[in-house]
Amino acid sequence: MEKVADIASDIGEYIRQQRSSAKISLRQLSKLAGVSNPYLSQIERGVRKPSAEILQQIAKGLRISAEALYVQAGILDLPTGGPVGEAIRADTELTERQKQVLLDVYESFRRENAAEKPATKPTTTTHQTTEESA
Repeated sequence: MEKVADIASDIGEYIRQQRSSAKISLRQLSKLAGVSNPYLSQIERGVRKPSAEILQQIAKGLRISAEALYVQAGILDLPTGGPVGEAIRADTELTERQKQVLLDVYESFRRENAAEKPATKPTTTTHQTTEESA
């Protein structure tokens, strides 16, 4: 039971930080997310643990990815993506929205490159010696 309370507190603090950095009041976010002002306040204070649907509405209001909130709430595991993804997620000077856009672009490049790779193994090439090229 204590773990659930910690998760609710953590997600609430995370939402408050995101709202604060977006310069949105509690009342404004409650309207944007379509949840009541008192309920949103309870979420931020860690009194209530929101459902995935409510988190999605809050993410939409904050203009961040719902995935970021799901990870914070313990609904999803932190996605893997190697050192580039980790570096982007760890950057404290980027907003969640900026991080998500960068991750989306990065992943689209990776998918594009993977699709272009030939199905067969590359053949080994012979290297010219300095004398041969002269």
